[in-house]
This record gives sequence, structure tokens and C-alpha cells, in this order.
Amino acid sequence: MTIKGDGMAFPEAGRRARIARKTRETSIELELNLDDPSVCEVQTGIGFFDHMLAALSKHGRLGLRVEASGDLHVDQHHLVEDVGIALGAAFREALGDDLRIRRFAHAYAPLDDALARAVVDVSGRAYLHYGLKLARPLVGGFDTDLVREFFQAFVSNAALSLHLDLLHGENTHHQIEAAFKATALALREAVRREPALGEVPSTKGTLSERAARAPAAGATKAATAATAAKAARSPRKRR
Repeated sequence: MTIKGDGMAFPEAGRRARIARKTRETSIELELNLDDPSVCEVQTGIGFFDHMLAALSKHGRLGLRVEASGDLHVDQHHLVEDVGIALGAAFREALGDDLRIRRFAHAYAPLDDALARAVVDVSGRAYLHYGLKLARPLVGGFDTDLVREFFQAFVSNAALSLHLDLLHGENTHHQIEAAFKATALALREAVRREPALGEVPSTKGTLSERAARAPAAGATKAATAATAAKAARSPRKRR
């Protein structure tokens, strides 16, 4: 599935990431842009899953390219989960170090009979509440158990909290698509930049594990350098 805007390529500026991931089970190349939605190209070999990723891109206003293949002769589990891993990793990387963002967001998305709600906190901590009770085990050959596996993999690697609920609905296609659209809408708002903020929206002063470790690493490096300098200044005893 390919959705293209006026331009085929992402601009040089913007929050974006590329992930290449290969195992004995799957091979994935993924590109994500949080600021330019002009390109969506998704090929996983699973039609319904492609449709859901395209909905995530469209309504989240995310530029997304996914080229994925895997051991579909076994089942769809490995590929769907690994795409979730790659997408989550790309999301976290694309956010970068300047996390002056809205952070919290929620959204509702209806699709005919179905209504879904997604609540997001880009907190640096991973948590998934999964409140979807789906009507059927298969949609267009897609194993609906894998909806949860995808979101769990995404959340774990994006380091965010997602509370996802299906409020009502009967058609399984509608139920799942409403959930993806609600998530997309919430993510779009949560990552919106807030340049007027003097610092990240957290009493801890950070929403990134890497940033939290940086001062400690810097202090250790400084202490090591000071010790080395002191040793260099000290006179050596003759043996």
C-alpha cells in the first residue's frame, strides 16, 4: 500500500529515524518521520496489517515506510511483533533529546458501530493497558490476537504508556481500525512540540532514560579525568 503526497522524500530537517532489523525470522527496514506525513509506503505481506499501519500513519500524520518480510509460512506472529519492535524503536529515536512536547494526550475514534479510546503518556516508561475484546479471531486472514502483540511490542520499545479501550462495537474490522485510529490521534498530539516550555514536562527533569544517565556518566568521566590529572601532577617516587 502506498500513499504519496507532493514529495517522495522526507526533508532533511525533522524528527525522523531509520531502523534496519534482521533475524532468522524476519527482515525489516523502517523509516519514520514525526513531522512530515507526505509519504506512507507499507509492505509487510499481510494485507490487513498494512491497512492498519497506513491508518496509523495517516491519522497520526506520520511519515512511514515499512518494507518487511518474514516466515509467514509459520504464522504472522513474528512479523507483526517485529514490526512493532522496529516502529517503537524508531519512534523513540525520532523523538530525539529535545522532549519539550505535550507528552500527555487522549483521543476517541469511531468507525460506524465501533468506538475506541486511546490515552498516551510519552513518559519514558513502557506500559500497555489493552482493553479490546474482539468479536472474531480472524479478519481478512489476519490473526486478531496479534493486535495486542503489536501494541505491546510498540509500547515496550517506544517507552511510553498506552491505555487502549474498545468502548463498544460489533464488527471486528471496525473494532481494530478504530483502535489504531484512536492511537494515531493520541500520538499526534502527544508528540506535538511545545517550544515555549523551558524544560521537559516532568518534575524529574527528564523523559529519557539516556538523559537521566548522562549526568552520572559525565560525573564519572570528570572524576576519572581529575584523578588522572592529579596523578600526573604528583611527584613519582624513585625505586
